[in-house]
Amino acid sequence: MKIAFVGKGGSGKTTLSSLFVRHLAATAQPVVAVDADINQHLGPALGLDEAEAAALPALGEHLPLIKDYLRGSNPRIASADTMIKTTPPGAGSRLLRVRENNPVYDTCARSVELDGGAARLMVTGPFTDADLGVSCYHSKTGAVELCLNHLVDGRDEFVVVDMTAGSDSFASGMFTRFDITFLVVEPTRKGVSVYRQYKEYARDFGVVLKVVGNKVQGQDDLDFLRAEVGDDLLVTVGHSDWVRAMEKGRPPRFELLEDVNRRALRMLEIAADATYELRDWERYTQQMVHFHLKNARSWGNERTGADLAAQVDPGFVLDESVTAPV
Repeated sequence: MKIAFVGKGGSGKTTLSSLFVRHLAATAQPVVAVDADINQHLGPALGLDEAEAAALPALGEHLPLIKDYLRGSNPRIASADTMIKTTPPGAGSRLLRVRENNPVYDTCARSVELDGGAARLMVTGPFTDADLGVSCYHSKTGAVELCLNHLVDGRDEFVVVDMTAGSDSFASGMFTRFDITFLVVEPTRKGVSVYRQYKEYARDFGVVLKVVGNKVQGQDDLDFLRAEVGDDLLVTVGHSDWVRAMEKGRPPRFELLEDVNRRALRMLEIAADATYELRDWERYTQQMVHFHLKNARSWGNERTGADLAAQVDPGFVLDESVTAPV
C-alpha cells in the first residue's frame, strides 16, 4: 500500500508519518519510508542522530543508477538519458517490490532499527546552496516519482512517503501515485485552507483523501474540524508526552506511546488497508501516462532531444501480476 502524508509546513506531517512507520515496523510489516520533503526531518524523527541523517544517500544523486536499473531491456527507452521523472514502465522494464533486494535499495536505502522492527529509509536529499537559483526542489523529488511509477506493492506491504508541504506535490503527477493520502490539518483557518485546496486539485483524479486532525486540544477544536472537513475527518491527535520526548532525541520504547495515539495509528492502518479493494491498476497506469505525455510536451522532449511519447507502451498495465526481467 502506497501512503502519502501531506500538510502545510509545521502541521506535524513528518511526526505523524514517522509514528505510522514505527507502528508498522512494530507489527513486523515490511515498510519503505521515503522523505520527499524539502526539509529532511524524517530520519531524525525515526531516531537517527544528526550525523547518521546527514550520511543518508540522496536519491537525486543516484538518478543515473536508478534510471539504468529501471529501464532494464525496455526497447522503447533508447537510453537512460532519455528517462524523466514521469517515464512509465513497459515490457522489459525492471520493477521495484517492497520485500526484495535490488541495486536501487542497496545504493539508496538504509535499514533503520525501530524497537525490534525495522524500516527501509530513502531520502531525496536536502536542498543545498549549490541548488539556489539553478534548480527547483521538484528536480530532486523526481527520483521518488520515477521509483513509484515502477513500484509493484501488495496488501500488507507499505510505502510511506513524507511529502512536500502544502500543495507543492501538484507540480507533478506524484499526488496520484498513492492508495490513500493522509492530510494532516491543524484546527485553524490556514490548516483548513490547505485541505480545501488539496481536495479541489485531487477531485478529478480519484485520490482517496482522509484528514488527520493534529494538535487538537479540546472539543472546540474537534467541532471546528468536523464542521470544516466533514466526513473526510478520519481521526484526531492531541498532545503526546512520547512525541515530546522523541523530539528531544530521547524517545521511550514505542510500546509506551499513549493508548489513544496507538489507536489513532491503528485507524490509519485500517483506512489504508480498506483502499486495497479500490485499486484500479488500469486507471493508475493511464494517469501515469497522462502526466508523462504532459511533461513530455511541456519540457521533456526539448530537454532530452527525444520524442518521449514513444516511451509509452500502449499494451502495458502495471499490476501485481506483472513479472519483469532480473
